Amino acid sequence: MSDASAPAQPTAAEVRAAAEAVKAALDRHLEAVEHRTGEDDPAVYAAFNALASAAEAYDERLYDRYDEVTPFEIPGADDSMPPYTGPDEPNALSVLIRRDYAVVEPQRLLAQAQRVADLDRDETVDDTSAAVVGASVHAALGVLFGEFEPDEIASRHKEFGLEEGDSTLWVAAVDDLPEAGEWLSTPFDQADPERVVCRFDVSSVFDEEDLDEDLDGLHSA
Repeated sequence: MSDASAPAQPTAAEVRAAAEAVKAALDRHLEAVEHRTGEDDPAVYAAFNALASAAEAYDERLYDRYDEVTPFEIPGADDSMPPYTGPDEPNALSVLIRRDYAVVEPQRLLAQAQRVADLDRDETVDDTSAAVVGASVHAALGVLFGEFEPDEIASRHKEFGLEEGDSTLWVAAVDDLPEAGEWLSTPFDQADPERVVCRFDVSSVFDEEDLDEDLDGLHSA
């Protein structure tokens, strides 16, 4: 008696179709890389994810049909993320960003913040409304992050006495754009990993992993 619960083995045609999908994904990935608009071009990341998905599907079908594996592995964008369960055509998006910094040069931070405060004082009729930083790192951070956009802080962090840590950006699908002020009291509580369309991570650990791989290659040469 056959086991009706066992998954059906893919056909040879399905394996061939999966292989063709990998070839097409490779072409799209190369095209996206050739037309990259910046270091964090979302088109490149999207093409990377599509290539990883196509390669994984081909690998599974190849193994199920022929008990064979591919000689290469394309890692997923983030293996810790659950599968996406959101809509194929989201009506709205939430962009969640976290960037960590260490205050490595407090005096530089204080000086830059006081300079901003002094410029504001020159443009203010009532001097009492201008910020006075003094020796308060807390006040200095408030002045700088109140004056500059987060992206500018990221690009100029060394000027402000800061050192970059890890950072991540999540693009998540939401059903509808929330009402104004609806989530301001708890801005990150509604983040659903299963609705993350894509995410981009920056960490020195990736550089260390690349270095380890290069060293392993030298040792095995």
